[in-house]
Amino acid sequence: MAQLTTAGGRYEVDAILFDKDGTLIDFIYTWGKWSEQMLGEFGNQLEARGLPAMHADIASLWGTQHDKDGAIIDYDRNGPLAMGTLDDLVAVLAWQGYLAGMSWAEAKLAVQQCRQHADDQLNEARAAKALPGVIPFLERCREIGLTLAVVTADETSAAVRQLEWLGLTDYFAECIGTDQVERGKPFPDMVKLACSRLSLDPARVAVIGDTNGDMKMAKLAEAAVAIGIAAKADEGRGAKLPDADAIIVSMSELALSNEPC
Repeated sequence: MAQLTTAGGRYEVDAILFDKDGTLIDFIYTWGKWSEQMLGEFGNQLEARGLPAMHADIASLWGTQHDKDGAIIDYDRNGPLAMGTLDDLVAVLAWQGYLAGMSWAEAKLAVQQCRQHADDQLNEARAAKALPGVIPFLERCREIGLTLAVVTADETSAAVRQLEWLGLTDYFAECIGTDQVERGKPFPDMVKLACSRLSLDPARVAVIGDTNGDMKMAKLAEAAVAIGIAAKADEGRGAKLPDADAIIVSMSELALSNEPC
């Protein structure tokens, strides 16, 4: 048991469940690079077939923001890239292939090739870095004996691999990817599965994430508290995290102790 203190209040918790991307690791550093590879290769696939470029503005497909050179510099925390599964992203891009003139079967095969290319590039670069404040907070959790787990919209194997790149796997008793449940975020299935495996009461578990899907997941699971991580530009507003009980910019804002409330 520990006391978790936020700007919104104090909570007695036995465990914390973390989203991964945008919460533990830098979202743009990993998925921005992956998306650039994916979209770039898809453009190559269209060009090789003599097909027109995508009908939709690239930024509107997955909810990304681009600089003048096309590099991804930010993302919509409630958009497909942030909240969707890899299957969702593949389906969105395959639809663009179909609109460009591919058969549905051809579009699906082309996008799978693009995904393999992007995955290979990501794995070769081992593109992952922890967000500021994450490792000291995980260390503090370990010191006071809190149980920790990851609940991510990513697939489990990819999530574990990225945590391994950063040397973070030993902090977590479980890593639950969206492939382990029937329904991903914002449904409560991942929280419930983690709690079941770890013999936890959801009412004594905190959930930390960067999207409102994470917050809704926590609420539907009846977790003790839903803590949202906002971009610096959104600090204090919470417009994109309306279901959060508390909003932080960094985990350094959270306090932990063994003292009861």
